[in-house]
Amino acid sequence: MLKAVEKIIKLADEKKISFPEAVLLLDAAETGVPAEEIRGRMAERLADMRRSVREACANTVPCRIEPPMGPKLRAYQEPMAGDFILAASATAMEVASYNATMGRIVAAPTAGSCGIIPGMLFAWEFFRGEGKDTEAMLIDALITAGAVGEVTAFRATLAGADGGCQAECGAAAAMGAAALAFLQGGTPAMCAHAAAMTFKSVLGLACDPVGGLVECPCIKRNGILVANGTLCADMALAGIESVIPLDEVIDSMGQIGRMMAPALRETSQGGLAVTQAAAELMRDRTDRIGG
Repeated sequence: MLKAVEKIIKLADEKKISFPEAVLLLDAAETGVPAEEIRGRMAERLADMRRSVREACANTVPCRIEPPMGPKLRAYQEPMAGDFILAASATAMEVASYNATMGRIVAAPTAGSCGIIPGMLFAWEFFRGEGKDTEAMLIDALITAGAVGEVTAFRATLAGADGGCQAECGAAAAMGAAALAFLQGGTPAMCAHAAAMTFKSVLGLACDPVGGLVECPCIKRNGILVANGTLCADMALAGIESVIPLDEVIDSMGQIGRMMAPALRETSQGGLAVTQAAAELMRDRTDRIGG
């Protein structure tokens, strides 16, 4: 398992190769699985992700407490956030909603955060991929994202029950930010800075699902955090750096997760889950089912 992003950057700089190329070298050496086989497996995950997005956009099965949001965002005119963010956010919420209705998704890195990476990557393909070998580039982007996720899993956690939503949606956005930085021609160090700044923007984010359902606030967080990750990728590409290295930011995320009260870690015993509105919402839902 990859244990440090700094090791990836060091190898990439020494050999003058890209971030995903360094990841493949390290993973192949550690696991004994040839690099091309690893790429092949990632190509399968990309295909699964594409299929999930298509199915999610066509899904008509309603969530239990949240109404459809992706179509509203797609119909919205002249967004202040820009067309890229709007499209990425709509896709992210559609995929997250599909997960909530038991649709097949790619847990990237978790089911609760499944919309963020496809939202970011396929928005890039649509708006920035013309004339490029996007299939090969997106596979490399997933390798980049996967490496950040792998290091996060080793040094901290990817589970909301262990680290709050910073470890789920936060990790997905950081992984996506690194991937976008790579896709836009960023250096390996820029990929790491993009992920580090994204993580820093969500440190301490609670996991407080209303009624224990992966809907509120989970679906909207999928839509919102694509913006964090995209802006952090832009910041890194502009030359802005994280003062704290990514590995240490991940360590801090893990520390904060361990310090969080259990009520804020996926138990629905704190935060938004115990608001008056949440209680009324769940009571109304129970009455409808009972009636």
